Amino acid sequence: MLRQHYALGNQNRIVRLELRFRYFLITGKRLEPLEAKLHFSQLAALRFASDEELPFLLERAINENLRPAQIKQLIIHWLPDYMRV
Repeated sequence: MLRQHYALGNQNRIVRLELRFRYFLITGKRLEPLEAKLHFSQLAALRFASDEELPFLLERAINENLRPAQIKQLIIHWLPDYMRV
């Protein structure tokens, strides 16, 4: 059970890093200042947004304190994650 816990922790860390990288590529800005205003579940939901939608949905998630399910419903161009364990 402990090994599974470590694997999930590592996957969550990778999700954060991938989202930071994508946000930087899209905007040229770091995500860390905004990331502190969101829960991990919100960040995990945002990873499904297309590059065009990500900055807008991120701001909206912060300003409106959207739940992960609400974020997912707002995504028009869905990017699936087939590699999640």
